[in-house]
Amino acid sequence: MLSPLAASVYGVLGAGGAIGLAAGGFAYASRWPTSQIFGRTLIAPRSPDQLALTFDDGPNPAWTPRLLDILAEHNVHATFFMVGKFAKAESALARRVADSGHLVGNHTWSHPDLSRTRAANVLDELTRTSDILAEITGKPVRHFRPPFGARRPYVLKLARQLGLIPVTWNAMTRDWKAPSADKIAENLIRKIDSNQSRGFASNIVLHDGSHRGQNANRGPSVTAAAALLARYAGTHKFVTLDVWPE
Repeated sequence: MLSPLAASVYGVLGAGGAIGLAAGGFAYASRWPTSQIFGRTLIAPRSPDQLALTFDDGPNPAWTPRLLDILAEHNVHATFFMVGKFAKAESALARRVADSGHLVGNHTWSHPDLSRTRAANVLDELTRTSDILAEITGKPVRHFRPPFGARRPYVLKLARQLGLIPVTWNAMTRDWKAPSADKIAENLIRKIDSNQSRGFASNIVLHDGSHRGQNANRGPSVTAAAALLARYAGTHKFVTLDVWPE
């Protein structure tokens, strides 16, 4: 039989363990890209020969134009999840993205962690961004990627109510930190090939901008995108997210 002191210690440890488990469960549900615990998100269908290139945090006047040129050279369309305040500041560039046939998606107005953002602010982040993107491109916005992949049930429910399809991913590397385009491409190739071996398409995340500010150096990410286009040109079909079922 445990002494009162031992029982007290074990009780504290048990409570702490439960709290830690709950915190870990919330982190998994809110941030793991393939988790569907808090609600359904678009990831990738069972179409192993399809690849969706997606780019977050732009438009970026320093690198988005070069990326558009590379995509045009390969006759490939991609999906651009734009930060609303950057799209407003670079409206001509955002319009060029859409006019070039690429799909434009909502990446919030200021790139907050929506798993921790007040409900009223979440609404403002999504509606302001959808409104400015529709004004710039002349097309309604249908796809939404939460910054950092962070979401909670309210966020996903609200997005659906606003006519937005929440999107996560199944192929990403830390391209915003990696100085080497070769390393970025190598990591993504490994994930793409793994998805294919399991019978899935790949929803690939790269960054043409930075949520911290405009004119970020995204040269390695753009070069890695070019490497993926060259590697998979003859074996896979590059698609935009709107061709995949919700």
